[in-house]
Amino acid sequence: MPKLTILCENTAGTALSVLGEHGFAVLIERGCQSFLFDTGQGHTILHNTACLKKDLSRINKILLSHGHYDHTGGLMKVVKLAAPVDVYCHPAVFMKRYAAVKAGDKTTHRSVGMPYLRDELEALGARFVFNTAFTKIAKGLYLTGEVPRTTLFEKNDRRLVVQKDGQYVQDTIPDDQSLVIESGRGLAVILGCAHSGIINTLNHIQSQLPGKTIHTVIGGTHMGFLSETQLEKTIEHLKQFDLKRIGVSHCTGLAPSMRLLQAFGDKFFFANVGSVLDIA
Repeated sequence: MPKLTILCENTAGTALSVLGEHGFAVLIERGCQSFLFDTGQGHTILHNTACLKKDLSRINKILLSHGHYDHTGGLMKVVKLAAPVDVYCHPAVFMKRYAAVKAGDKTTHRSVGMPYLRDELEALGARFVFNTAFTKIAKGLYLTGEVPRTTLFEKNDRRLVVQKDGQYVQDTIPDDQSLVIESGRGLAVILGCAHSGIINTLNHIQSQLPGKTIHTVIGGTHMGFLSETQLEKTIEHLKQFDLKRIGVSHCTGLAPSMRLLQAFGDKFFFANVGSVLDIA
């Protein structure tokens, strides 16, 4: 039975001495195998792992949802422990990326990309395996690859940009991908930030695994940055999946979390640091 443990997240749960940070990482343990999905910013992953009595030196593979610092900042620390280790990610994960920050009439651009170069990570023992398509990582374990943007209401975050020909333009975050785990009760989906849109992501998963129902969704949903209209449409479409559990993290935001609690009742929970979830 796969077991998920949240190692990095904005808020700390009830586990003794764990710390929160703006970021996300989850450990997947399944029999004698273990996988790490994202690595947080890097400030808390080793501390929280020790508190939760987990051993990152034994992980089989590292899986990255996308190339933002709050999901890749701990990568160097983990690679040093687990090397040599395969790191699955989209080839755009190393793109230079920025967030446009407005203060009055002035806009500054803060770097939000991965804080490491590919060469320095490879020198430490990272073996990058790039994917763009829906990819099987192990039996019953998949990465979504690029998610088609098909809904009319899910929009890119306008604050997130890249440089092109000397200009800042919208970052479409093509590397955004999620993790899918098959279980006896249906599919469990782990989101990093769902920059592609949570509905686009779930639709894509069902198109790749036809006939499979989605039982559980956890992780970052990026709902904290949505307009009220987009939030309500997202919740309306989420209800159609008949989810049995939805545990939110990281970029969901407190107000959207409360709306999800209202919409999903006891199916809803916070997936914060120290949360443990069995995927039967």
